[in-house]
Amino acid sequence: MPDRRLPPGQHVPREWPTMHYGPVPRFRPERWDFQVYGATESAGAHRWTWPEFESLPATESVSDFHCVTKFTIHDARWTGVAASLLVELAPPHPDATHVMAWAEYGYSANVRIDDFLRSGVMLATHRDGARLPPEHGYPLRLVVPHLYGWKSVKWLRAVEYLTADRRGFWEERGYHNRADPWAEQRYSYQEEPGEGPPLG
Repeated sequence: MPDRRLPPGQHVPREWPTMHYGPVPRFRPERWDFQVYGATESAGAHRWTWPEFESLPATESVSDFHCVTKFTIHDARWTGVAASLLVELAPPHPDATHVMAWAEYGYSANVRIDDFLRSGVMLATHRDGARLPPEHGYPLRLVVPHLYGWKSVKWLRAVEYLTADRRGFWEERGYHNRADPWAEQRYSYQEEPGEGPPLG
């Protein structure tokens, strides 16, 4: 019987593969900070040190994780700061329409602010009751379970509010701007005219 929880073209692997671009960064808690900036309501930036971020209220969510390389992990249990709480603590300007998530080494991914505020979206510190492994984003990763996994940025360091859409790292290199796994939005050539900002 087919697995109705699998988006088109996906399969369930025996274990969680490790997929990322570039080296695994070293975590230095004394130097680490997290920032929200760009089109904020206050026109200023918000910043948390690692101890400050760890003291924020945590929540838990269980969701499936869909990678564009065609694997799906069922029932991943994430713990961290809900994206909706972050937006309460660092409100965007009313004109903000998108979020750019920034990671170590300048990696980025864009999502619509409505997607960022969806239930289950969080800035995760733990998976399945344990700290994130370094290769899976320790100490912090974005989790956007209803979009392909490259939007769930590992080694997250900042969120930038945008008043106009802008492509992130993989979106500039030919991946779909939206990344809905149920619509199998893998590549930019699948986009409808005007669906995303220009490439290049």
